[in-house]
Amino acid sequence: MTKGKLVFVGLGLYDEKDISLKGLDEIKSCDKVYAEFYTAKLVGTTIKKIEKTIGKPVEVLSRDETEKGDKILDSAKNKKVVFLTCGDPMTATTHVDLRLRAANNGIETKVVHGSSVATAVPGLLGLQNYKFGRTTTLVFPEKNYFPTSPYDVIRDNRKTGLHTLVLLDIQADKNRLMTANEGLELLSEMEKKHKEKILSDDSVVCVVARAGSDNPIVAANSVAFLKKMDFGPPLHTIVVPGNLHFMEIESLTRFAGLPSEFGKKCKN
Repeated sequence: MTKGKLVFVGLGLYDEKDISLKGLDEIKSCDKVYAEFYTAKLVGTTIKKIEKTIGKPVEVLSRDETEKGDKILDSAKNKKVVFLTCGDPMTATTHVDLRLRAANNGIETKVVHGSSVATAVPGLLGLQNYKFGRTTTLVFPEKNYFPTSPYDVIRDNRKTGLHTLVLLDIQADKNRLMTANEGLELLSEMEKKHKEKILSDDSVVCVVARAGSDNPIVAANSVAFLKKMDFGPPLHTIVVPGNLHFMEIESLTRFAGLPSEFGKKCKN
């Protein structure tokens, strides 16, 4: 049996201040710190600021290095290794796979959770978390590649009255972060292709920009209106509401600027 240990530590949503005290304690007693920032990114900080906060150097791994996992697993065979991720560590399938491989190699594992977009975005909007269906991700189209599966997810969720959390693509190697404006344009293109009347220009959608920061933007309005709105720098997230409870409508009106005429239309 190995004597090593692998601890997954979530960094939270926005900057180096989001890390928990429990996470800092794990880092202080570890031998090596790795991190990956391709599944998500802390846009409010830098590696230098993170290193200053935790008091140790961080080796940032590429997507390929993270998915292979060899560096992390080899180090964790006889050392205590901390693997830093944005948000909550176990929301990415790659991280679950890495934990399973570590356990199968006799390496003890531990998870220190961090704040996640999955709860922060609904919370900022005032939407009930248990009313969210399957989450989906919009990706940048490439030549001969324009996946429209997010449209199917939104349609299926709305059939049962559920909200949809729509994450936006991050291409870390190109420093390219999808904006909500780009995401809404893609959803409109999907509507034109499918023609199932799931999302028209008059449909109510929500956008949250820079969740976890001191001044996040939280907006609810029509697709047409939000396409033209300036949300500032990423990260952005879109929510397509399903059936809305009167308290959710009140929250969207008060905290996200939903116009009263839309609120009346959204009542069940």
